[in-house]
Amino acid sequence: MLWRERSTKLFHFAHNFACLLHTRGSSTDQSLSITKQAFAKLLQSCSSHPNQLRQLHALLLTAGLSIKNALITQLLASLALLGDMLYARQLFDEMHKPRPFLWNTIMKGYVKNGIPDEAISVYGKMRHLGVRPDPFTFPFVIKACAELAELYAGLGVHGHVLKHGLEFVSVVRTELMIMYVKFGDLGCAEFLFGSMVERDLVAWNALISVCMQTGFSSKALQYFREMGKAGLKPDSVTIVGALSACGHLGCLGTGVEIYEFAREEGLDSNIIVHNARLDMYAKCGDMDKALNLFDEMPKRNVISWSTMIVGYAINGVSEKALALFSRMKNQGIQPNYVTFLGVLSACSHSGRVNEGWKYFNFMALSDDKNIQPRKEHYACMVDLLGRAGHLQEAYNFIKSMPIEPDPGIWGALLGACSVHRNIKLGQHVADLLFKLAPETASYHVLLSNMYAAAGRWRCVEKVRQRMKKKGARKLAAYSSVELNGEIHVFYGGDNSHPQSASILAKLEDLLKQMKSKGYIPETDYVFHDVEDEEKESTLSTHSEKLAVAFSLINGSPKFQIRVMKNLRICGDCHTFCKLVSRITMREIIMRDKNRFHHFKNGFCSCKDFW
Repeated sequence: MLWRERSTKLFHFAHNFACLLHTRGSSTDQSLSITKQAFAKLLQSCSSHPNQLRQLHALLLTAGLSIKNALITQLLASLALLGDMLYARQLFDEMHKPRPFLWNTIMKGYVKNGIPDEAISVYGKMRHLGVRPDPFTFPFVIKACAELAELYAGLGVHGHVLKHGLEFVSVVRTELMIMYVKFGDLGCAEFLFGSMVERDLVAWNALISVCMQTGFSSKALQYFREMGKAGLKPDSVTIVGALSACGHLGCLGTGVEIYEFAREEGLDSNIIVHNARLDMYAKCGDMDKALNLFDEMPKRNVISWSTMIVGYAINGVSEKALALFSRMKNQGIQPNYVTFLGVLSACSHSGRVNEGWKYFNFMALSDDKNIQPRKEHYACMVDLLGRAGHLQEAYNFIKSMPIEPDPGIWGALLGACSVHRNIKLGQHVADLLFKLAPETASYHVLLSNMYAAAGRWRCVEKVRQRMKKKGARKLAAYSSVELNGEIHVFYGGDNSHPQSASILAKLEDLLKQMKSKGYIPETDYVFHDVEDEEKESTLSTHSEKLAVAFSLINGSPKFQIRVMKNLRICGDCHTFCKLVSRITMREIIMRDKNRFHHFKNGFCSCKDFW
């Protein structure tokens, strides 16, 4: 509100000052004489300095050129591009009957600067005043609806698109397609894509990228392959989207093939492609290869450094993450907020509470807005304190935050309460979360599991009844493995796989060998009120165990076993993987919801701290 007031005062000051000069100046005063062409050049040279743009606005008014729409348009576009939306809006509101292009410019500025709700508000005003939108109006409005996750607003705008007969304009249809993917409606997005008159490279890239960004990575790879079959040559943007999808899925083999294709096509010289490849290796758990690539890169930027630091952090090599951060600073590379997320994550996964506080306090006291703490950093600090068992300190930290804690921050504390089985604090945090995010099933599940671990089955039933009433559905645990370019997905107790009989036989053999070495199933990790024998049976077919057994049957002994799990690995499966790595002499790399576990010779890289 303060910035809006200052901007308004400055705007009117510029306007009044210009009027005063214009009134007192004479027609022979050459100091106030400026041509439209000269002003356009001045605008171009000052387009990256907000204060100079404001001064030029005063000069424009003084010179009597404020009626020149082209100059006003250029000034408005420059202000919006720089993010000075308060002054840009003042300028826009002073205009008499602005053309659709100017409406589009102000909406584009709001969307580009992360203020999508204002873009929708301007669109509403535009419709109210009867200004007819053009093909360039809707992409910005649709993008704003998608960013706000406003389904009904998006549906309404889609209706306006149809009303104005613009549904087959390529850029409009592409943005509609992206919007529906973000809403989780792949069916509608695929219909829009399939019915495009001409599916150009921009449309393909948009679909691949948005699928990857919204958790539909397997779909992104599917579209990448379909694009090749359609005879369309990809560009570096396509390759980045495909490599990123491989990283999310843990498909290292497929990612290597895609990069080789990119190299053959001459698409590997872009630093963005190099960074995507680096990220893929980190997310697939191969930090040795990632480091080789990093050292060989002809050019590195802050994204390259941050990718490596985050990669080391999630792979449990905290010492290397922090050492690389020091090396980065010594080379004069300015870190950004992602870099510090990696640093705090490294501290969290290794229990370095004091170091975590040191880095966080440095961020909090910094004048650099690019590294000042965001909600993600606060959540990371809560996770750090919670993992270390400092639950009350974590709670006090949240209560003293200068910003409103979101469900992600409270969820980090609830997760820590679950790990440390602090039911009293867990109940309190869960009650807060049920108000903030009543339909998020994972918070109900965490509380239920805490009750189950304590044997409080009546409380478990109450939580489950509440979930049912709220329509919150528990996310099914699954694990996936890539084999010969194909992803095999396993669910707990699943026997639908064609090799199910062989997988179960392999598991039975492994469990016999493990029990002979003293393994006792940790039935505490079965959160159901059943007999121990049934608990043991349930444990034996957890999704990660099925995935490991499948890999032992089908994979080459010379290769590592890579398993990707969507939830946190349970303690019994953690023990299972350690023992299997010793019995079979195979390295098992498992990525769960939070981090990587590298099992080798009976030990895990997490050192049982996760």
